[in-house]
Amino acid sequence: MATLNWIGKEKVINHHLDVPFKTLRHKYSYKDGKKLTDPPKGGQVVRSENKIIHGDNLLALKSLLPEYEGKIKCIYIDPPYNTGNESWVYNDNVNHPKIKKWLGEVVGKEGEDLSRHDKWLCMMYPRLKLLHKLLSEDGAIFVSIDDNEQENLRNIMNEIFGKINFVNNIIWQKKYSPQNDARYFSDMHDFIVCYAKNKNKWDRNLLPRTENQNKRYTNRDNDPRGDWKSSDLSVKTYNQNTDYPITTPSGRVVNPPKGYCWRVSREKFEEMVKEDRIWFGEKGDNVPSIKRFLTEVQQGTVPVTLWLRDEVGDNQEAKQELKEIFNESFTPFETPKPVRLIDHILKIGSNKNSYILDSFAGSATTAHAVLNLNFKDDGERRFILVELEDYAESITAERVKRVISGYGKTKGVKGDFEFLELGDPLFNDDGYLNENQPIEDIRNYVYYSETRTNTGFSQKPRNKYYLGKRSNTAYYFYYEKEKVTTLDLKFVSQIEINADQFVVYADKCSLSERYLNEHKLIFKKIPRDISKI
Repeated sequence: MATLNWIGKEKVINHHLDVPFKTLRHKYSYKDGKKLTDPPKGGQVVRSENKIIHGDNLLALKSLLPEYEGKIKCIYIDPPYNTGNESWVYNDNVNHPKIKKWLGEVVGKEGEDLSRHDKWLCMMYPRLKLLHKLLSEDGAIFVSIDDNEQENLRNIMNEIFGKINFVNNIIWQKKYSPQNDARYFSDMHDFIVCYAKNKNKWDRNLLPRTENQNKRYTNRDNDPRGDWKSSDLSVKTYNQNTDYPITTPSGRVVNPPKGYCWRVSREKFEEMVKEDRIWFGEKGDNVPSIKRFLTEVQQGTVPVTLWLRDEVGDNQEAKQELKEIFNESFTPFETPKPVRLIDHILKIGSNKNSYILDSFAGSATTAHAVLNLNFKDDGERRFILVELEDYAESITAERVKRVISGYGKTKGVKGDFEFLELGDPLFNDDGYLNENQPIEDIRNYVYYSETRTNTGFSQKPRNKYYLGKRSNTAYYFYYEKEKVTTLDLKFVSQIEINADQFVVYADKCSLSERYLNEHKLIFKKIPRDISKI
C-alpha cells in the first residue's frame, strides 16, 4: 500500500507516545438545572458520565485513555477543513497560536517552512492515533471534511485504521442555494469519511423507516394481516422453468413480458394464491403481483451514501438552531453542523448505551444530538466533548445547559454533564511523579499502564496499596508522598490476595532475588519502572 509522506511526518508519526499525560480536573457539574461547583457539606463531588473538557484535544485524548481506551462506540469529529480562510477560527485553526507553538516544539525549526497541508497533517496524525486507541473494536469513526484535505485524510486514515477498515465516503448536501460568484463550480456538499476499528466486528444499524416509506403500504382488500403493497411478480433473469401462463380469476390468460419469467415456480405460485399473497386487481383481471406486507418487511432501511439536506439538514439550518438556542445573532461558526446530521450518524453508528466522542466539539452539536436521541428512544448514550477554545464554557457547555433546561419554545430534556479542565502533568520534567497529583489519579495511571484496564475489584482488601488483579496477577502501588517505601517482609505479610504472581511498586526493595523468585514477586521501582503510555 502506498503511503503518504510530508515534511514533519517522521516527527509526528509516534508523537502520541510522547504526549505528556495530564489528569483531568473537575471544575463543576450541571445537574437538575443547577451548576454545582462545590460538593454538598460532607459529600462528594457530583460526577457525570457526560463530560465536556476544556483544553487541547491532543492532551485531552491522552488523558482519557485510562478510563476509555477501547470503549468509545462512535466518534464524530469536525476538524479544521484547512481552506485557508483563517478568519473563521472553528473551521481553519491550523495557524492557531497554540497549534503553531506545538508544531515548533515537535517538528522543530523546519516547521517554519511547512505548507498549510503539511501543518494540517502534522496536527491530525497524532490525534487520529489516539482516537484509534479510544475506539472500541466494534466501533466506527465519522469525520467531516471537504475537498481541501479529503484525499490527505483518507491516506492517513488508511495508515492508522487500515485501508481494509474503510467503510464509505458519504456525501452531505450542506447548501440549498448555489453561489453565483463561484469561479469554477459552486460547492454544494461536504464529505463524511467513515472507518471502522475492525470492519468485521462493526455492524451498522438500520435507519428507522420514514412516514413516507410506510405510506406506500395500504390495505385495499381489508386483509387481516394489515397494510401491504404490490410487488412485481416477473424478473428479467430468464429461467424456462418459471415461464408459464397464468389464468386470472376473471379468466384472462397472462404470460411474463417478453424476455422475462415469473419470480416463482408454478407450484409456489399456486401455494401463494391459496395464502392470498397474490393480487389480481380489484376486478380480478390484472397481471398478478405479490402482496408485500408491512409487518414482514425489514423494519428499517439500509443507510445510503448520499445525505440530502431535506433528510439531515444543512449549514443554514444549523445556524438557525444556534440563533434559536442563544436568542441572538450568532456568528462565531461559519459552517456549523445541524443536529439532524449528527442524529443520523448516531442512529447508524451507536447503540442506546454507547459512549460518543467528539474531540473538535465547537458549538456542542454532538451533545445536543445525543440528548435529543436519548429523549426519543429512552437511551442512555453518554457524550464526551473536547474543545480547545475559550468559548468551551460560554458556548459549548452553555448550549448543553440550555438543551437540558429548555430554550425558546423547545422543552428541556433529561441530562447532566461534568465540566473538566486539563490539570498538571503526572510526571515532572525530571521524570519524577508530580506529588501535587491526587493519589487516586496516580494509582489509576499505574494500573492502566500495566493492564490497559481500569482499577476495579468487588471487595477492597485491607491493604490500601492494592490496585487490582488482571490475568491472575495482583498489582500493588506502595507509595507515600512523605516517606520512602520499601518492599520487605512486613509488606509481603500484608498481601492477602491469591494470584499466580505479584507486581509491587515501591521506592526500594530489601528482599533478595531468590526470595522474589520463590514467592513470585516482581519488584518495580518508583518512578523508574512506571511505563509512559
